[in-house]
Amino acid sequence: MTIKNILIDLDGTLTDPKTGIHGSIRFALQKLGQPLTDDVDLDWTIGPPLKASLAKLLNTQDDELAEQALLAYRERFSVTGLFENEVYPSVAETLQQLQAEGYRLFLATAKPVVFAKQILAHFKLDQYFTAIYGSELTGERTNKADLIAYILEQEHLDAQQCIMVGDRQYDIIGARVNGIETIAVNYGYGRADELAQAQPLTQISQFSQLIATVAELNAERKVS
Repeated sequence: MTIKNILIDLDGTLTDPKTGIHGSIRFALQKLGQPLTDDVDLDWTIGPPLKASLAKLLNTQDDELAEQALLAYRERFSVTGLFENEVYPSVAETLQQLQAEGYRLFLATAKPVVFAKQILAHFKLDQYFTAIYGSELTGERTNKADLIAYILEQEHLDAQQCIMVGDRQYDIIGARVNGIETIAVNYGYGRADELAQAQPLTQISQFSQLIATVAELNAERKVS
């Protein structure tokens, strides 16, 4: 079956959110009296559910403390951090072309959907998406597999007509659980060994390559 629906991750795939996420994490831990030194690597926090990452940084299993950190993070992120963000090269043009070619585009991010919608609107990318999906502020659907299952159910999509595009293992594994093949972008926050182990169908080094890659996959499917 040909690919008709493209599920796309946000952080590390469409935009580089590093400045806003890092700044908001540092703000949160400073507020909780556990400031981070400047040399602490935070790139690994971009992609997986944030609450668990904050708990790891705090070296705690106390859910209440992790929740306090999450609330402190959102205090800064909701006002400033979400706009400290850069769109990767050729993203708008690529989304526009895919839409023009008849593909239905769905955002699939672990980020709370309320923030995702603001970010896409800010960068004028929302116009290219059929629908925007993310997690809830309560923590629901931060797991990528749960989120993708929810999208398939809500939009009545056939998994065989879908492809998932993302930069982390969570995107690849979450899609595979739901019977969806994946295209990994290797310019984001997934390490080379992480992506190799997750085994996406293929990888691209620029978002603009998505147009030709999907066309090639559909050509292969027609032949087979």
